[in-house]
Amino acid sequence: MTDLQAFQSVTDDMVLCRDIMVTMRDGVRLATDVYRPARGGRALDRPAPVIVERTPYGKAMASRAELEVSMTEPMDRATVAEHFVRHGYIVVYQDCRGRYGSEGEFVKYRSEGPDGYDTLAWIAAQPWCNGRIGTMGLSYAAHTQMAAACLAPPALATMILDSGGFSNAFTCGIRQGGAFELKQATWAYREARESAVAAGDELARKALEAENLHRWFGKMPWSEGRSPLRWAPDYEAYLLEQWRHETFDGFWKQVGIHAAGFYDAIPHIPIALISSWFDVYVPTTFENFAGLARNGKRPLALIIGPGLHGDRNLTFAGDVDFGPNAPLGGNVAASWLEFRRRWFDRWLRSGPEDNLDEEPIRLFVMGGGKGTKTATGRLDHGGRWIKAKRWPLPDMTEQNYYLHPNGRLSEAFPAPDAAALSYDFDPSDPVPTIGGALTSGQPIFTGGGFDQREDERFFGCRNFGLPLSARLDVLSFETEPLADDLTVLGRVAVDLWATTDAPDTDFTAKLIDVHPPSADYPTGFALNLSDGIFRCRFRHSFERAELVKPGEIMRLHIELFATANLFRAGHRLRLDISSSNFPKFDVNPNTGAPAGLGRSRQVARNTVFLDATRPSRLIVERL
Repeated sequence: MTDLQAFQSVTDDMVLCRDIMVTMRDGVRLATDVYRPARGGRALDRPAPVIVERTPYGKAMASRAELEVSMTEPMDRATVAEHFVRHGYIVVYQDCRGRYGSEGEFVKYRSEGPDGYDTLAWIAAQPWCNGRIGTMGLSYAAHTQMAAACLAPPALATMILDSGGFSNAFTCGIRQGGAFELKQATWAYREARESAVAAGDELARKALEAENLHRWFGKMPWSEGRSPLRWAPDYEAYLLEQWRHETFDGFWKQVGIHAAGFYDAIPHIPIALISSWFDVYVPTTFENFAGLARNGKRPLALIIGPGLHGDRNLTFAGDVDFGPNAPLGGNVAASWLEFRRRWFDRWLRSGPEDNLDEEPIRLFVMGGGKGTKTATGRLDHGGRWIKAKRWPLPDMTEQNYYLHPNGRLSEAFPAPDAAALSYDFDPSDPVPTIGGALTSGQPIFTGGGFDQREDERFFGCRNFGLPLSARLDVLSFETEPLADDLTVLGRVAVDLWATTDAPDTDFTAKLIDVHPPSADYPTGFALNLSDGIFRCRFRHSFERAELVKPGEIMRLHIELFATANLFRAGHRLRLDISSSNFPKFDVNPNTGAPAGLGRSRQVARNTVFLDATRPSRLIVERL
């Protein structure tokens, strides 16, 4: 690395040393690119702070997250590196183990802690590093940051965790409420195909592309050699392991997927946590913020926008538009590049204080728009950014809405003799997923805000034009039209009293903002905001599965994702209760079979209690 001939000139003031093979503790070598400041095409000798991103998506490939306001195509990594290099930084990109140019076997998430630690140690030992390292990256590249931080690398000085960095993958990211998140299946299929392309394995690529993923999703659960991943056995193996490992034990407490067990070990460094309300890592972000803040020694920033996973500079998510104030660029900071550059200046170079120092919480509150259809055909839902010094906000309060047999959702306590409601949940006909906090689901599902109505865009829909509330296995509860505006901000949960005649089943919950009928939307617009799921066998503990006893009445707690939404006067809060949300989650066969292994199915008669002794309720935090 001291040989200037090893560098290639990218611009007059930046040089690149490509594909340095950095050796890990077990001898596996990881492909690494280093961008350095230069003059006249020659690397400068002076040491500098270093910014690192470790990715499974190809260190030389463009990241979809590098999209600024008004851009139609993301910047490539060399362009991003150039921005930081021109401000005096060295930028390092590395392929994760078993991906693209790196050696070794890829087992998702499992090597990122030690590999990240060893990489940062190697960087810190280079003469061009001044001993201070910052990390950045979206999603998996946020997981790699947090995994390394759990092992406390001495040179790590700051992190920007963008939509990831597992607090607990068992409860958010791989599993949720005991169910398995099927984005892991679509991700494995797509990345197995990309891995075959990168390795030049044409036969494996063609075999994977020949599989009909839509048809395979109708033949779940998958098994060894009976899946579209059978052409990529390593990917099939780790996916099935995650799917079948259904209890919270040591498997889930490993470095890389359980930062909650390592918060005290993470260095007391400044950390920015970024997410969005339709991102899959909302709970991860809030749990990390709370866990990292508990000793009061780390400067933290928390930024939650309105969009999808990593889409921080778009104004929309799905069929819903949040207005020109929605992007991070131009509102929270001049641009996403500038946000990161100012953060690194502040904490790697002792730069001037930033306005985040005083008010480090920035949250986008959705809602308040006109409710009409925009020129692009989306609902004008609107929204605004708010600032705060701490989280939770001091003026937040908890409010209960009780479920009533007539479909009402109200603050009135239930009657002593209120009747229960029952429905039949057939796992062969699950409730289709229509948007939500989703990512990596293509080509099977997509996230965002949508009218909760079946149409041909969504996997599993057959009754095009009918609202999901028309299904007999969906219980919908609505408030009366609100007399005043209501801002729900923070935690959303459901306390559900229920029983089933099956040995096991699931219960799901979804919070919806019901826009009233209008000229553009004659039947209104039922906008999904947040959802959750709970698998009954874990009602006593996630650490052990226990089948439901005949006649057993269960008190279940369903934790939905936090949200921030202004329900305008005239709107309604709606809560949908059911037992499936597919293909977001795997479908419970109702037989009690272990996760990922049950081929038979049975219909479950599920009952929700609504009386004063067993008062099922929606719990929200509000301003």
